[in-house]
Amino acid sequence: MEKTAIRLLKAEEIECRVSVIRENGLSLLLYKDARVDQKILDETFGMFGWKRSHQSIEGNLYCTVEVYDEEKKIWVAKQDVGTTSYSEKEKGQASDSFKRACFNWGIGRELYTAPFIWIQEELANIQKKGDKLYCNDHYKVALIDYNDNREITSLVIVNGKGNCVYTMQTKAAPGNRGKRQQKKTPQESALTDDQMTALQVELDRTGVAMEAVRERYRIGKTETMNEAMYKRVMEALAKTKSVVAE
Repeated sequence: MEKTAIRLLKAEEIECRVSVIRENGLSLLLYKDARVDQKILDETFGMFGWKRSHQSIEGNLYCTVEVYDEEKKIWVAKQDVGTTSYSEKEKGQASDSFKRACFNWGIGRELYTAPFIWIQEELANIQKKGDKLYCNDHYKVALIDYNDNREITSLVIVNGKGNCVYTMQTKAAPGNRGKRQQKKTPQESALTDDQMTALQVELDRTGVAMEAVRERYRIGKTETMNEAMYKRVMEALAKTKSVVAE
């Protein structure tokens, strides 16, 4: 089973979800659904080569995805917990826990290397109702490429009319990825004043909301971001176009 490779997601298997909406634009997150997970599990291990189960632990719903190892003649399990959905609570947790367990098997893990996807206001139909901003546009991935490290290197997103609203292309930096970071103390992990200032400058330049950064990288408080995460955020912002000057 060690030689079995989970393939990378195709463009048509990736969906776009609006994350944060501001008056000057909106951010998108890339995600996969449970049907894609099932399809790739079938392709990789066969219809009878995997199975899933659910159990409730302290009120949280967990999913276990097991794959049969033909060489060792055993089932290998990986598990994760789901989050509550606003609608159909139990169904939402079941689906989410399954998708998270599949991430543990490597399905769609490349989505974690996605850049910030910020759509400028002139390319999005952002509307306001009372104090609330919303957007009814639909977006999809038209093209995506990866490098040998399974990292996203090219990305094109179009709206429902087929118009391109976001493009990204980068060259892989040899030897920079995959190096183990030296563990730091909590004091060493906190950002300096200069780093906080540099981060804010990039946010202002791109128009990206800090809420989008925190959601994309699951960051709690900005000031507690460690050096490795800070570097990832700044690299992603560097790939983002500047706000169009008025």
